[in-house]
Amino acid sequence: MTVTTAPSLLTTRTSVALTFALNGLLFATLVSRLPDVRSELDLSNSALGLLLISASVGSVLSLPLAGRIIERFTPAGTVRGGSVAVGAGLLVCGIGATVVEWPPLAAVGLFAYGIGTSTWDVAMNVEGAEVERRLGRTIMPRFHAAWSIGSIVGSGIGVVMAALGVPVSLHYLVIGAVALVLTLRSAGTFLPVEERHEHQERPRVSAWREPRTLVIGLMVLCYATVEGTANDWLSLAVIDGYDTPHWVGVAGFSVFVVAMTAGRLTGPLVLDRLGRAPVLWACSGLAAVGVLIAVYGGSLPVMFVGIVIWGVGASLGFPVGMSAAADDPVRAAARVSAVATIGYAAFLAGPPLLGMLGDAVGTLRALVVVAVLMVPASLTVFAARPPAVSGSTD
Repeated sequence: MTVTTAPSLLTTRTSVALTFALNGLLFATLVSRLPDVRSELDLSNSALGLLLISASVGSVLSLPLAGRIIERFTPAGTVRGGSVAVGAGLLVCGIGATVVEWPPLAAVGLFAYGIGTSTWDVAMNVEGAEVERRLGRTIMPRFHAAWSIGSIVGSGIGVVMAALGVPVSLHYLVIGAVALVLTLRSAGTFLPVEERHEHQERPRVSAWREPRTLVIGLMVLCYATVEGTANDWLSLAVIDGYDTPHWVGVAGFSVFVVAMTAGRLTGPLVLDRLGRAPVLWACSGLAAVGVLIAVYGGSLPVMFVGIVIWGVGASLGFPVGMSAAADDPVRAAARVSAVATIGYAAFLAGPPLLGMLGDAVGTLRALVVVAVLMVPASLTVFAARPPAVSGSTD
C-alpha cells in the first residue's frame, strides 16, 4: 500500500469529516423538533410513529440502490444529491407540520429525507474508506465520531430553537440551507474519479452473493443494534429501572454518546497496532459486559459505569464494518451499500421488537438482548480482516 500525504488528500480528509458532521447535524435537527411536530399536528405517539415510518420507507428503498447510484454519479455527486434531498425534505416536513398542518405533506418531506440521508450515508462511507486506504492508516472511526459530534451540536441548537419558540419550518430552513451550502462545497474536494480506480476491472459478482460481505453485514447488524438500542431505549431504561427524573435518563444517554465518541476518536490507534479482528472481538466483550453491568448493577452509579463500558464497546463495530466492506476500491460502492442495508435493518426492526420485549419483562431487563447479540458479533469479526489480496473475494 502506498502512503499518500499530499495536501489534496488531507483536504479531502477534512471535507469527508465535515460531511459526516453535517449529516449528523441534520439528523439531530430533524429529531430535536419532533415533539413540536407532534403537538402542531395533534398526533398521538403511535400516530407520530406511523408518520416517521415514511422516512424509514425512503431509506429502505434507497439503500440497496445506493451502490449503483454511486457508481453512476460518483460519491461526490451522490453526496450532493443526497444533501439536496435532505434539505428539501426537512423544509417540506416543516411546512407540512407547522404551516399547512397536513400530515401527508410532512410524510412526503420525511420520505425525501429518508432517501437523501441513506444515499448520502453510503457515499460518504465509500469516500471515507478510499481516503483511509490512501492514507494507509485507520481513520474511519473518526469520521463516525464527527457524525456524533455533529448530532450533539444539532441537538444543542434544537434545544435553543425550541426554548425560544422558533417555528419548526424556519429552524429546518435555516439549518438545512447552511448545511446544504457547506456540503456542496465540501463534496467539491472529494478525490477525482479518474484517480480512484487504478486496478483492472474484474468480473463482477453481486455483493449480495459474496459470503464475506454478508458476514460483515451480520456483524454490522449486531453492532448497529447495540448502538440503536441505546439511542431508542437507554434513557427510558434508566428512568424505568431506577425510577429517576427524566433528566437523569437523558444524562445516561449523553454519557453513552460521549463514551462512544471517545472510543471512535481513540480507536484508530489501537486498530492500527493490533488489527481489526482482535480489537472488534474485545469490543464485543466490552459491550456485553457493559450492558450486563448496566442491567444488573443494582444502583444508578454502577449502571452509569456499565453505560460507559457499553459505549466504548459499541464504538468501532459499525465504522470498521464500513471500512472492511470497502477494502477493494473497485467494488466498494456495491459492498458498502449491501452492508449498510443489512446493518440499518437493526435501526428499523430493533425499536419495535425491544418495545414488545420491554412490555413483557421491563425496559431495563430487555437490554439483555444486546449482550446476547454480542455472541454472533464475536464470531463474525474475523470477516473484517483485510483479504490477503485486495478483491480476492470476487
